[in-house]
Amino acid sequence: MQVTHPTTVISGVVLPRRAVVTFALMVGFALLTALAAQISFRLPFTPVPITGQTFAVLLTGAALGSWIGAGSQLLYVLLGAVGLPFYASGTGGWEVTTGATFGYLMGFIVAAWVVGYLAERKQDRRVWSAVPAFLTGSVVIYLFGVTWLYYGFEPIATWEGALVAGMVPFIPGDLLKVILAGVTLPLAWQMVGRGTR
Repeated sequence: MQVTHPTTVISGVVLPRRAVVTFALMVGFALLTALAAQISFRLPFTPVPITGQTFAVLLTGAALGSWIGAGSQLLYVLLGAVGLPFYASGTGGWEVTTGATFGYLMGFIVAAWVVGYLAERKQDRRVWSAVPAFLTGSVVIYLFGVTWLYYGFEPIATWEGALVAGMVPFIPGDLLKVILAGVTLPLAWQMVGRGTR
């Protein structure tokens, strides 16, 4: 695994490929995810809050690449698990980590890797390829989150209940995040003059 961020993602183009820069980016995007988690509100029928986290996760993968992006999200999860108020509504701690949103937190790590992998292959440089790449990342988060609600979270014992509590109410907001990310990254690439390369 590379210590420095790859030059095929936008952070590797605009910033020097040094280990200290990579570490700072990992911390910075973990903090961005924590900040996005504070944009949070709850619906009465689900233990999973609606937050801005998934947008931050998608940006993390695209900006940092697969392994560094996944590492940043792993750092985010660990910092919240040790008790820092990094999760939705300023919560944290092991009990919160392993609660209803555990699957989503694990999905953040894998989704950042998947989106980063696609970004390393220049799928984030045009809207027509960036939107499907970010949509794939969102699907990964759902797969982990809904599966955990069904298998690992006792109050929800059916697939229908897991889908209603863990996916259906989030689809409109997540589609908006996917489109926003799918426009933002190609625009950023155009700004640095590498959008078609």
